[in-house]
Amino acid sequence: MLISVCGFAQQDAQYTQYMYNTININPAYAGSRGVLSVFGLHRTQWVGLDGAPVTNNVSVHTPIEGTNIGVGLSFVNDRIGPSDENNISADFSYTIKTSKRYKLAFGLKATADLLNVDFTKLNIYNPGDPRFQVNIDHKFSPNIGAGAYFYSNKTYIGLSVPNFLETKHFDGNNVSVAEKKLHYYFMAGTVFDLNYDIKFKPSLLAKVVEGAPLQFDMSANFLLYDKLTLGVAYRWSAAVSAMVDFQITDGIFAGYAYDAETTKLADYNSGSHEVFLRFELFKNYNRIISPRFF
Repeated sequence: MLISVCGFAQQDAQYTQYMYNTININPAYAGSRGVLSVFGLHRTQWVGLDGAPVTNNVSVHTPIEGTNIGVGLSFVNDRIGPSDENNISADFSYTIKTSKRYKLAFGLKATADLLNVDFTKLNIYNPGDPRFQVNIDHKFSPNIGAGAYFYSNKTYIGLSVPNFLETKHFDGNNVSVAEKKLHYYFMAGTVFDLNYDIKFKPSLLAKVVEGAPLQFDMSANFLLYDKLTLGVAYRWSAAVSAMVDFQITDGIFAGYAYDAETTKLADYNSGSHEVFLRFELFKNYNRIISPRFF
């Protein structure tokens, strides 16, 4: 009873189909698809577990015609337990053509974070505790981040830190309720033509953050007839996933993923669900002639 320790938990939202949602973790991705791209995602994590994370994400990014600049805007709502956090980010990228096939982009991210905590949702064993008498309403916290993205039509490598500032969202009575830690992301993927109708798309995402074990997400997707994508993924010591995506039209792409826990949390939830929809506005058909797979 005389010893206190710090507890650490998930901070940034995690995504199973991160390869299509890259701008959230790497601002250098902005404009890299060559068209106006609008992306929306809903993720319900650990269904059946009270207070489990629920994430909604909308982003839009585009290149600026006639320049090497890309811009983007994204919104993330992440609800965990009594907290409801909103992130609004603006992304800027500058791209250099390094060869006939490859490009290198550098990006900057500016984020405004608004945190709400409703302490009435907690089981408070001491109702008179002064730390839980006043809710946190729209606590503002700014941040900046950066990233690099090296890519071609079939291969990519990215490195990023979305938030450089280890800010405290709230610090009352010398007890930090929420303190943002640095998250380092490394991602890579490629596409192999197995035959004319089948392509193999392996990918990797590694995340390093203080207070948490090193996390690896490894995915293997198969694209059939440039329309249907079927895949599996493994989150190191955490979950296994199944994915299915479909290219509805040239400009509309939709997907679904299911995660099954491999930890003891599996006894308390029925898995995680993730759905997304991507809409793209084409000015020409260059992408169809030379398609992008991520």
